[in-house]
Amino acid sequence: MKKTLVLGATDNPSRFAYKAVHKLQQHGHEVVPVGIRKGEVGGKQIITDKAQPIENIDTVTLYVGPQNQPSWYDYIISLKPKRIIFNPGTENYELERMAEAANIETLHHCTLIMLATNSY
Repeated sequence: MKKTLVLGATDNPSRFAYKAVHKLQQHGHEVVPVGIRKGEVGGKQIITDKAQPIENIDTVTLYVGPQNQPSWYDYIISLKPKRIIFNPGTENYELERMAEAANIETLHHCTLIMLATNSY
């Protein structure tokens, strides 16, 4: 299974990031929730400290809009994930170019749909 960092994780059940954490767990993926506000989702504390080391991330799935992503660029690239999923509304060609320069695959897709169609 793919260890997935959900960037933009929240404890708000109406948000897609919240739903993604739960669906990823239901499909057997290890989830690392990272966000700007403390809280709990899927039985895990939301990590708010960018200095906290996280290893072996396969996938970063984005739930942070492009206007708020620049402060996360270095953090995302430092994780050295195999891929980044740009969920609808998170598309950012600057970050995509940075990722591709670091040999990180980028996808414009929806994590929830990928899970529902077994293409995750």
